[in-house]
Amino acid sequence: MPLPDSVDYSREFWEANVRVAVKARHEMPWGGKVPGREWRHFVLPLRVNNEDLDSFRIVYYDELKERVKDKTMYGAVLEVNHWCHEQVCYQPSDSRTSSPMNTLRSAIGRCGEESTFTVSALRTIGIPARQVYTPRWAHTDDNHAWVEAWVDGKWYFLGACEPEPVLNLGWFNEPVARGMLMHTKVFGDYTGPEDVVKKTGCYTEINVTKNYADVSTVIVTVLGADSLPVEGATVDYRLYNYAELYPIVSKQSDVKGQSSLTCGKGDLIVWASKDGRFGFRKVSVGKEALATVVLDKDSTYTASFDLDLIPPIGKDNKPEVSADAIRANRNRLVREDSIRSAYMQQAFFQDGEPNSPEVLARANWRTIVEFRDKEQGAAGKCDVLSTLSKKDYRDVTMEVLQDVAEHTPFLDNPLWHDYVLCPRVSNERLTPCRGKLAERFGGITAEELLQWVTDSITVDDTRNPQHLCMSPLGVLQHRTCDAHSRDIFFVAAARSAGIIARIDEVTGKVQWADEETGTWHDVLFGSSEEQTAPQGTLRLTFKDQAVKKDPSYYSHFALSRINNGRPQLQEFPEDATWADTFADGVSVDAGQYMLLSGT
Repeated sequence: MPLPDSVDYSREFWEANVRVAVKARHEMPWGGKVPGREWRHFVLPLRVNNEDLDSFRIVYYDELKERVKDKTMYGAVLEVNHWCHEQVCYQPSDSRTSSPMNTLRSAIGRCGEESTFTVSALRTIGIPARQVYTPRWAHTDDNHAWVEAWVDGKWYFLGACEPEPVLNLGWFNEPVARGMLMHTKVFGDYTGPEDVVKKTGCYTEINVTKNYADVSTVIVTVLGADSLPVEGATVDYRLYNYAELYPIVSKQSDVKGQSSLTCGKGDLIVWASKDGRFGFRKVSVGKEALATVVLDKDSTYTASFDLDLIPPIGKDNKPEVSADAIRANRNRLVREDSIRSAYMQQAFFQDGEPNSPEVLARANWRTIVEFRDKEQGAAGKCDVLSTLSKKDYRDVTMEVLQDVAEHTPFLDNPLWHDYVLCPRVSNERLTPCRGKLAERFGGITAEELLQWVTDSITVDDTRNPQHLCMSPLGVLQHRTCDAHSRDIFFVAAARSAGIIARIDEVTGKVQWADEETGTWHDVLFGSSEEQTAPQGTLRLTFKDQAVKKDPSYYSHFALSRINNGRPQLQEFPEDATWADTFADGVSVDAGQYMLLSGT
């Protein structure tokens, strides 16, 4: 179990959910047919991926059990997906994954939330299920997540909240056949037949690409400048997507300097690095079984070149479905849309402006209205709502809002709104922690807080390799966490003490700002020396060739800083363009950068 799950959720919570899993195994007609391995890894675990956890299976077991009464196991999977479609439809959103019950109440979710929701529903009635994910498509800018369900000894796939007449059918049949990598995280020490991408102390990451696409294996050997094998090099298998060389898999070279990957038959960039030195090359999987990367580059390296990267060809993998079955399924979808629409009409706020907090809150609108009415007239307190994201409106609690409003010191500073008042630091679940953190750290300086965190918090990423966010109070009480949770804790504690602090949106660095000058200082845990990174100005030129007047960041170009030999994407705002951000120059940390553009 990941450390945040054992710290932030009670023993009673876990025991109650285990009881439902055992109950389903005994009560559902297929319970006895599910092997112990599949039950332990794909039914018993409450967590699907990186979502907020809740009591979904406790609340909805009886309803789902009744829904699939008299169904075969195959039919039950189809029926559960229809139930899921009644509750939820697709809408893009930010990267934080809401809990299954919050997804249901909001009636929307991105593919990662829809698939988490559907896996949770299937596991609730004792059907083994897992979320399958392609980190990036090879042929277009995007990623996707869907569901696999185990039925009578075989894994089938389905589009989450996208019911079809049969399994192994979805809108993504064709693109998935062109995929380079499809994988899933299996919690625990899984020993199934699939290829293992990575094993950690908490989960086994398995490769299921061959279920969807033609695959081949490439073995990469990493050599040093002396032509000797390099052990312990980081080997990133990177795919061009969103104007970035995105690492779909990262591995470590063995004593022979080797690592390998089985994936789709297309082009990748293999990027290897160790101790600041790096090397990279294009590999055509399926055409090249062996590849060598030499660590012959360092921070002085400069170059400019063109690359042609070809995605896999794909294949026809659609099952046959009768016209009558397609027609009947479409009729069901229309009825399910009407059921969901009726719920939304009844449960959501209907009279506000489209982008008002109470409308964006969907089923959580009463919390927003109650807080706003209660705090009306209290200077600065209602501004808490303006700091939240659209998704935050949907699941923020009254306890969190009141905690921030009552325990945030006001600063007459333009940075106060975003970097003191705002309760969100990164992608964490919002919890009422500011009052207790203020009791502990009120009056502390940034330097003193840095020293306290360095002395008092032990960083152990091995117990949370997925980097799930531990709550700030969980960090305070347990004193052991992963590096990301430590970073969130520092910022949350700093804000509770009235210190301007953030995790920088572009670079990912933890920083605090001088109240008088607004100068940002980097937080380096374990170092007593104050750091302000040397800055440079990056100015990009662009010649309009009647194709695109103003290129967009992520769509047409992107910038990565080479940190210790590895590219790290600089995460400028999604709406950034050449003209508004880079044409006149933007301040960046001094260093080595890679500018990538393409189509």
